[in-house]
Formats: sequence, C-alpha cells, structure tokens
Amino acid sequence: MADEAHSEGGLSFHPLDQFEVKRLFGEGAIEWYTITNVTMWMAIAVVCIVLLLVIGTSKRAIVPTRTQSVAETLYGFVYTMVEDVTGKDGIKYFPYIFTLFIFILISNFLGLLPMSFTTTSHIAVTAILAFAVFFTVTIIGFVKNGAAFLGLFWVSSAPLPLRPVLAIIEVISYFVRPVSHSIRLAGNLMAGHAVLKVFAGFAQVGLIIAPVAILGVVAIYALEVLVSAIQAYVFTILTCVYLKDALHPSH
Repeated sequence: MADEAHSEGGLSFHPLDQFEVKRLFGEGAIEWYTITNVTMWMAIAVVCIVLLLVIGTSKRAIVPTRTQSVAETLYGFVYTMVEDVTGKDGIKYFPYIFTLFIFILISNFLGLLPMSFTTTSHIAVTAILAFAVFFTVTIIGFVKNGAAFLGLFWVSSAPLPLRPVLAIIEVISYFVRPVSHSIRLAGNLMAGHAVLKVFAGFAQVGLIIAPVAILGVVAIYALEVLVSAIQAYVFTILTCVYLKDALHPSH
C-alpha cells in the first residue's frame, strides 16, 4: 500500500498514486469503453452484493446464518431510515435508496483491502450517483406535486420583503446539492486513504519512527472503517431528506 520513491534527498511519498485510473488490458489512452481498475472494482462490488443479498439469503431460516443476519440487519436499518425520514409515501422508493446504500458501503469497505482500489474516492463515480439522486428527486417532485413543487423555494413563514432573497438562496442551495453530495463522499475517502498511505510509508523509515507510524496506521485504518460506514449512511440519509422535500415540498 505504501509505494515510495527513494532519492538522494531522502524519502518522498506519493499518496495520490493509489487513485490513478489504469487500463487492465493493453496500452494507450483511456476511453469511455476501456476496462480499467475502476470498472473492475465496481464489478467486484456488485458481485459481493449479489453474494450477500441473493445467495446469502437464498436459504432463509428462522434461525438466520451470519450472512443472512447481516443482510437482514442492513435491510432493516435502511428501511427504518427511509420510513422515518420520508414517511410512508417514501417506502415505494426504498429499493433505489437501499441499492445506493449497499453499493457505496461495499465499495468503501473493498477500498480498505490491500492492493485494492477505492472507486468511491473518484468524483466521477460519486458525481454520477449524486446527479442520479438529484434528477430522480426533481422529477418525482414535479410529477407528484406539479407546479406546487416550486413552493419548496418560497419560504412563506419569512417576512414578505425577505422572501425573494430567500428564494434565490434556496434555488442556489438546491442546485448545489449534487456537488456537495458527491464531493463529501469522494473527499472524505480520498483524504483518509492518502493519510493512511503516508503513515504506511513512514513505517519503513528507521527503527524510531517505524513503531509510531505503525500505530498511526492501525489507528487511521480503524477510523477509515468507521468513516466508510458513516459516509454511506450520510449519503443515504441525505438522499432520504431530498426525497422528503420532493414528496412534501410545503413541509
């Protein structure tokens, strides 16, 4: 995990090398159809999800296996979240929200494996997820409420002179949602993995620094496990909040 370059001036680290997109086959420029390490690890994430949710629960029993227990816990956790945040009207969108959650969660955890690639550290991946949520929620808002959906931007509880100003602010904040939604996820994972690689690099420098660096790696790795779960949760609950705004724009 810790690639470093030795030079006469000392040891230099390249913590961002781990995020480089590379071709898996052949040479040349990377096109939209090129199979890369990103697509490979996204495919691995999908396979892991199928193994957990489909094959792992195919032989359902009253006394669940560990795999079935994990799948049911994740299912119940997200279902409760969707119901609590969006209400009964949002339950019909649970499959989509659960798919987002489980894909992000598994991708985050796979990125913690040695020699792996963290697909959710790339803004290209998280932006697609975030803009998909943005367009889905916006379409649902207009389909369910028509022009009344625009009431989301009109703060009727505010004094009348302030309402136009607040409306502009609300519109701007609404269109910034997919940007913040995607950058939050990618930025947190990229920063944590970069710090982890720096500490891993220092673990190879001398007998005095190495023990401290190794302890740092262990502590940061444990923190990254927690961050991976939290960021999947944050992305999902924000999706639920945006969906609630679309279903009930006047609330």
